[in-house]
Amino acid sequence: MQKAIVLDEQAIRRALTRIAHEIIERNKGIEDVVLVGIRTRGIFLARRLAEKINQIEGKNVPVGELDITLYRDDLSIKTKDKEPEVLGSDIPVDIHNKTVVLVDDVLYTGRTVRAGMEALIDFGRPGLIQLAVLVDRGHRELPIRADYVGKNIPTAKTEMIVVDLVEVDHIDQVTIHDT
Repeated sequence: MQKAIVLDEQAIRRALTRIAHEIIERNKGIEDVVLVGIRTRGIFLARRLAEKINQIEGKNVPVGELDITLYRDDLSIKTKDKEPEVLGSDIPVDIHNKTVVLVDDVLYTGRTVRAGMEALIDFGRPGLIQLAVLVDRGHRELPIRADYVGKNIPTAKTEMIVVDLVEVDHIDQVTIHDT
């Protein structure tokens, strides 16, 4: 059951604009920066960040897509053949010695990010991996911290954060629900 809308369309836009500026500032520009979105919503957030960085810097940032299915420690079966559904990854540039910004919608236990880093290493050895998330809700199980956070939303473990993006859900909003 939905309890509240914690970010609306404008708040999401402002958060992503701020994160784009922070990425540029922390990395002293965007040379050797690659954005890699974790499936599914992380990809759309990475693309939006790339657009905002382009508006600010006038330069394109490569954007990749990462499927972490086979790297998860809680692998779930999604197909009728009892196999995990793998959608594939697409990283269009060599990431060796690059600054890779992993992008995801919600940071919770840290397990998705751990899987993302493992999957990323299969594509090369980045010089630096940073993490950008729209929402950090706490409750870490692994020692992982985001470099860029749109909004910190402390939650109870009985609550759930739902990120809706227009590319998938036809609306931009972040809501908190009781489970």
